[in-house]
Amino acid sequence: MDDKRQFIEQLKHQLAKNPDAEALMRLLLLYGQITPRGTAFELDWERVADGLIEYLRGRLHKQPTCSLLLSGGKTPEPLYLLLATRRYRNALDWSRVHLFWGDERYVPHDDPQSNYYLAYETWLRRVNLPEENIHPMPTHYADPDEAARAYERELRRYFGAEASHPMFDLVLLGVGDDGHIASLFPQSPALDETERWVVPSLAPTEPRQRLTLTLPALNAARSIWFLVSGERKRAAIEQLFLQLETDLPAGRIEGSWLRFWWLSPELYAVAQPAFIQGEDSDPVSSEQAHSPDFISPNGGGASLS
Repeated sequence: MDDKRQFIEQLKHQLAKNPDAEALMRLLLLYGQITPRGTAFELDWERVADGLIEYLRGRLHKQPTCSLLLSGGKTPEPLYLLLATRRYRNALDWSRVHLFWGDERYVPHDDPQSNYYLAYETWLRRVNLPEENIHPMPTHYADPDEAARAYERELRRYFGAEASHPMFDLVLLGVGDDGHIASLFPQSPALDETERWVVPSLAPTEPRQRLTLTLPALNAARSIWFLVSGERKRAAIEQLFLQLETDLPAGRIEGSWLRFWWLSPELYAVAQPAFIQGEDSDPVSSEQAHSPDFISPNGGGASLS
């Protein structure tokens, strides 16, 4: 039995224990390619939207509400525009979904540079989602560190004051040209934060002041979907998928099949040598992809329970 078939058999076993993983399994089996970094897909925005709806619907069969963490930057705009259409507005009970942000530029919410502003203008103002379910990062404090602590308190109100980390049902992340995720940039001190969930950070471009979730907060998510598009990301994707070791911030998200990499066609082609096809696969890559942390929904910080 080749590597991929063995991997799929193990996933089927997980599915029996975690029925709400069915949406993720279906995406993987129909469209995914297993890599040591996670599961790679060619980016199709309708497929992303359909999968997101189906997965969150599965979570809502198991719990009263679910949590979706939104990405910053312009990349998710096509997804937001789709979710604003009637087809997707009516596909889910959005009153049971809570929205959070992975990072924010320290500008007012009505500033076009704001991550909240993009989501609101393209999607949220068209959806019947209760105001109390929308949790933007605060940017009105004089001190960004105070704002970061306020947002952590907001997260703890939702996830529980005693929670060790926030366990988002689904996290959407972009990847920058330099491999950054959220507002965790290369060489940023924020990358080394191990206790706090939210911290201020500085970007190399304006507006420099940011707020960002930390690596422990992101790695605790049940599932993470990377949305990556554009030729300028080629070098980062090459390093992430074709090298076993990397210092890029995106490489510090722990590997798991629950980490979905939605890559635009030119980037999907770059990642293709990392796809695990069968017995002729690189034995180190194969080992990594079949390790307990990669395969188990309780490994790599991820849990579907």
